[in-house]
Amino acid sequence: MDAHHYLRAVYRLTDDPEERVGTGALADAVERSPAATTGAVQRLEARGLLDYEPYQGVRLTADGRERAAALHEEYETLRRFLDGVLHIDDPDEEAAALLGVVSADVLQRLDETVIPPPDDSPERPPGQRD
Repeated sequence: MDAHHYLRAVYRLTDDPEERVGTGALADAVERSPAATTGAVQRLEARGLLDYEPYQGVRLTADGRERAAALHEEYETLRRFLDGVLHIDDPDEEAAALLGVVSADVLQRLDETVIPPPDDSPERPPGQRD
């Protein structure tokens, strides 16, 4: 599993930048074993994207939060396009599979093709909801 799935999962599971997510909850969210999740978390910590404290969980660093917010936005653009324009049966799974593959130019064009979600939508990233 790619790093971006872990980053986006931590981002989705927290509203407060200081909030920690337990590795068990993170493992459930990404559908991986606790051991695999802990290994991924340690690699992301070494890259400066997560802050990990054993038995206390993980939280995004400032760089990690910035990267996770961009990934979340990318995911939502892909999901809205796959659902609203192409009417894909499982847009969530397809959007997750395309994360990190589509160029910024293509994402911008996809975003321009679909109507953005309303301000109170759960699709809006935390901190961007009115």
